[in-house]
Amino acid sequence: MKSFGSIGRRSLIGLSALALAAGLVAAAPATAQDQPTIPIIVKDTTSFYWQIVLAGARKAGQDLGVNVPELGAQSEADINGQITILENAVAGNPAAIVISPTERAALGAPITEAAQSTIIIGIDSAADSDAFTSFLTTDNVEGGRVAADGLAAAIEAKHGAIEGDVALITALPGVGSLDQRAEGFKERLAEAYPGLNLVADRVADGQATTGLNITTDLITANPNLRGIFASNLIMAQGAGQAVAENGVQDQIALVGFDSDERLVQFLSEGVIAALVVQDPYRMGYDGIATALAAANGEEVEANVDTGANLITTENMNEPRSQELLNPAVD
Repeated sequence: MKSFGSIGRRSLIGLSALALAAGLVAAAPATAQDQPTIPIIVKDTTSFYWQIVLAGARKAGQDLGVNVPELGAQSEADINGQITILENAVAGNPAAIVISPTERAALGAPITEAAQSTIIIGIDSAADSDAFTSFLTTDNVEGGRVAADGLAAAIEAKHGAIEGDVALITALPGVGSLDQRAEGFKERLAEAYPGLNLVADRVADGQATTGLNITTDLITANPNLRGIFASNLIMAQGAGQAVAENGVQDQIALVGFDSDERLVQFLSEGVIAALVVQDPYRMGYDGIATALAAANGEEVEANVDTGANLITTENMNEPRSQELLNPAVD
């Protein structure tokens, strides 16, 4: 089973920003009027995952002397809402903007247009635009591969062989990060696990209830179903509920993506076999630090991989796992 790496939360870019954060540059305390403004625009302000991203961004703002407005829609499906938020943020003449695009195609042109006025730093999900000064994200293709490896190991642990039918559940169509996870998952199955047969590739509507219903249907229709990969937090919640309600955790291995209190509980109970967990706190913190460095004219990396980590029932109590599963969001 693939192990998880250790990635620090401090930014690795922006030397002057880091020096200031470490207290190595003498500076008078900045007033709110003196501070550069760097808004962060996320997909969904109500989601625990995005609250962690915002917590990292908030801490970077405190450390680096940046005003960080926290912006976002009430749902990942609100594409037009995010476009309006981006347009309004640009109108405020910020030093830079950090954004996680809700939908790849729809946000491409608005991001390209916004970049004509200010620096745009992308996090988490891609868009059809080459206007990002820097893009920080989990390697989602690799995340899908990690999920496939974790699912295969869990199926072998339950059944003694890596054989049987498996299914993939994606939360929404057209989301860059989700499409990439699906790509990596399918590629890894095809190249490494010939005994696993992908019998269903279902795309939902972003609602946990839909994930629950899809999983229930899969359980009923596929008696040889041995594994499911639910490729984001909301789908993992719904799928976990279906597995628990049907009492099939001994037969079906479920791998989710991301974590919250409910998924961690499912993991501890064995309802979920493994979670592929990102480092959203680092994504938020380094997103702001990168934006500040770019705004100050410093050279920044075009692409930064913030890591994907496989957490299982066996390793969930290790220190790095606990840091990722229980991040500070205050």
